[in-house]
Amino acid sequence: MCSCQQHSTTTSAPAPAPGGVISLRVEDMTCGHCAGTIKQAVEGKIPGTSVTADPGSKLVSVEGSADVAAIRSAITAAGYTPSAELVG
Repeated sequence: MCSCQQHSTTTSAPAPAPGGVISLRVEDMTCGHCAGTIKQAVEGKIPGTSVTADPGSKLVSVEGSADVAAIRSAITAAGYTPSAELVG
């Protein structure tokens, strides 16, 4: 493993506080059906979350979980491609 400090991963970045909102772009979310599928996938995989998916802005916002990896995994499992970067 490289020991230089030039490499980073998303898991080493500080996670938003529980109950905060995590927002990701999902460029291949093109319609209301896509948005509903993503919302259902995330809320089904991570109980207690509230998801807003807007195909117009391509933005998925998740409230109630700080587990970015689980959110990305749920979106990917639903057949969509979440962005690598969080939207701030």
